[in-house]
Amino acid sequence: MRGAKCDLNTSIMPRDKPLPSPRKKSRAPRTIGLTRATELYEALAQDRPEPRTELNFTSPFTLVVAVALSAQATDVGVNKATAELFAVADTPEKMVALGEEGVAEHIRTIGLWRNKARNVIALSQMLIEKFDGVVPSTRDELQQLPGVGRKTANVVLNEAFGVPTIAVDTHVFRVSNRTGLAPGKTPEQVEAGLERTTPKQFKYGAHHWLILHGRYVCKAQTPECWHCAIAHLCKYTPKTPDPATVSKLGPRSDASPRKTGM
Repeated sequence: MRGAKCDLNTSIMPRDKPLPSPRKKSRAPRTIGLTRATELYEALAQDRPEPRTELNFTSPFTLVVAVALSAQATDVGVNKATAELFAVADTPEKMVALGEEGVAEHIRTIGLWRNKARNVIALSQMLIEKFDGVVPSTRDELQQLPGVGRKTANVVLNEAFGVPTIAVDTHVFRVSNRTGLAPGKTPEQVEAGLERTTPKQFKYGAHHWLILHGRYVCKAQTPECWHCAIAHLCKYTPKTPDPATVSKLGPRSDASPRKTGM
């Protein structure tokens, strides 16, 4: 502009205040894609052709009780406790007749046994009073039962009623995040992701494959990548090497720690 003076030595901002750095945009975790998801499930299906829960049960009722008892407990421990419990109380009516103290005597070896005994009696009473002693087959109704959350409801729907639901426990959560199959920060996010990325033909067995894979191969502290059926599809790095191979090679030359986590 005519008459305007431009002082090239005059900065727009004071020199002692650095320019603000641009804010980094957070990126949603990348999934492995539908094609690779299909390959992943095909590999898991070939590795375990007939996946099913490892909890012992004889009816929808005993399944509800077993799954409710399995929170913060192993399936092996629950099966030991329920073997005698279900021998004397395998219906809601028999469970109520046994009473809270009677249930507690059978499940003392399980974590949180006192609260779980209370819930087992409460859910048995609700089944009798509200559902005529029959375990309901909808998620909303199942979640009305004391001690039954979304995960338990999904397991019961899948195992007892053949509904293709996906229950997200700690193993499913870990495997879904490590592999990139369905990354998420909460079980709800992971479940929604699995619903999107799991092909229809694999939805019935999906959570069984993921649970068993996380329990026996993709372990929390040291995943056994060297004999993993889906290692070539998994985004987890660095892969854990075969201990036998490592022992033959001697100690590692670098001191960098191996990645652990979920």
